[in-house]
Amino acid sequence: MVTRGGGEPERVLPGPLADVVADWAEHLASSRGRSGATRRAYASDVRQLLLFLRDQGVPLGTAADLDPALTLPALRSWLGSLVTGGAARSTVSRRVASVRSFSTWAHRAGLLGRDVAARLEAPRAQRHLPEVLDAVQAAETMRTTELGAAEGDPIALRDRLVMELLYSCGIRVAELCGLDMDDVDTERRLLRVIGKGDRERAVPYGVPAERALRDWLDGGRPALTTSSSGPALILGARGGRLDPRTARRVVNEVTDATPGSPRVSPHALRHSSATHLLEGGADLRHVQELLGHSTPATTQIYTHVSAERLRAAYRGAHPRA
Repeated sequence: MVTRGGGEPERVLPGPLADVVADWAEHLASSRGRSGATRRAYASDVRQLLLFLRDQGVPLGTAADLDPALTLPALRSWLGSLVTGGAARSTVSRRVASVRSFSTWAHRAGLLGRDVAARLEAPRAQRHLPEVLDAVQAAETMRTTELGAAEGDPIALRDRLVMELLYSCGIRVAELCGLDMDDVDTERRLLRVIGKGDRERAVPYGVPAERALRDWLDGGRPALTTSSSGPALILGARGGRLDPRTARRVVNEVTDATPGSPRVSPHALRHSSATHLLEGGADLRHVQELLGHSTPATTQIYTHVSAERLRAAYRGAHPRA
């Protein structure tokens, strides 16, 4: 029997159903380009649904049991249990999206007679904007990193670059950690960023970030480089690629050390960047392209914005350009 750390038996699916969920998760990776974190979250959602149905007395042991078990009333009962259990709207919405994806795949794979979850509705998720830094707080936060890096310590040089790129470029923390050496165009001051869905975009960076990057490449990265560094632009203390958790900790520690600045996350720096660009007069479409926000309704607009126009908008509006 599988147990948790404290000895409590862990609830697991029967092997055949676990294999079905694993096959679907693999499909998400190969055909949909979902990240590892997304696949794990979606698979966990579907496992929780199947365990809920089993707890309700629904016989679930093999893949053949899915078709009679996954009915719209059963799914709505599961959804109701989430709502009455106090799950956040965002959590419920994510789990419904997971089950819809699974239902569509299972129907196409011949495991379900129809795509039963296609009609399952979820409450609209509430969007909460993160706390952002105002322009003065952002400037003081960047000054904190500059003072810390003044002595040339490799970790301090790295932390300064982390803060500069997250704020001045507005990139996601995963995008930051995924940067390789050849993703940097130093002549044009552009980063090649691979965002969600493996979408590539060019993001300009300003003069302060250029200085931070040069100092890191000259005095920081060489001191931390090991045989495991590979092409990674930003490294951890042991020489491997910087982990997103470490980057988040860097942001927390720097903002904690800045008088008058609230503790913020990397995403809040990203939102601060967008806010300050818009306040500086940047066009909304340009900001959305810089951030890599694309949907089917807006992608066409963004593809017509050239890298040069992006750089011009950035230079004219961003306080760190």
